[in-house]
Amino acid sequence: MFNILRKLFLADTTSSETQNEPTVNYLIVGLGNIGKDYENTRHNIGFDVVDLLAEQREVNFNLDRHAFYTHFKFKGRTFHMIKPTTYMNLSGKALKHWQTKLKVKQENILVVVDDIALPFGKIRLKLKGSAGGHNGLKDIEAKLGNQQYARLRFGIGDNYRKGQQVQYVLGQWTSKENEELPIFCEKAAEMVIAFATIGAQRTMSQYNK
Repeated sequence: MFNILRKLFLADTTSSETQNEPTVNYLIVGLGNIGKDYENTRHNIGFDVVDLLAEQREVNFNLDRHAFYTHFKFKGRTFHMIKPTTYMNLSGKALKHWQTKLKVKQENILVVVDDIALPFGKIRLKLKGSAGGHNGLKDIEAKLGNQQYARLRFGIGDNYRKGQQVQYVLGQWTSKENEELPIFCEKAAEMVIAFATIGAQRTMSQYNK
């Protein structure tokens, strides 16, 4: 099912990108840590998903205040995407700065985040809720002052021994996970587009299975 949306997404050459028509702003925040030591780690899946979206739309991230930033337009929406340079524990600082700068309504913010509570490859859109122990979400909640923001939870599993959670989430994907990762990242990228184009409720109904 999600391949249909992908075809529409990749084929889109609508005039919204060439005409000076007003668009609705969305802020997509991929969570992760900057630096080579964190590349291809479970904790950086948020970066990976927005990187895929940027690749699909042939746009590039550029270093800006508190984040790497890029944007693209699709079906009357402007997708502003950031990868915070504040490191995970201060993700809210970057999100709040860009929300204010771009004048994005809170209901139009989507945070892409790793989640040990979901099996590897399970992806769920959630419109509110606690941080669940995730430091990046904790800081976002603190900066926004509430839990009423959408997050795309990308399951990374919990296959670690007691006391090894930090090493697990900051660890590299296994070879088997790396084989399956591209298809799951594609689905996550499509869910980001769906969130803004068909709406949160329809996205959850169609994808949260």
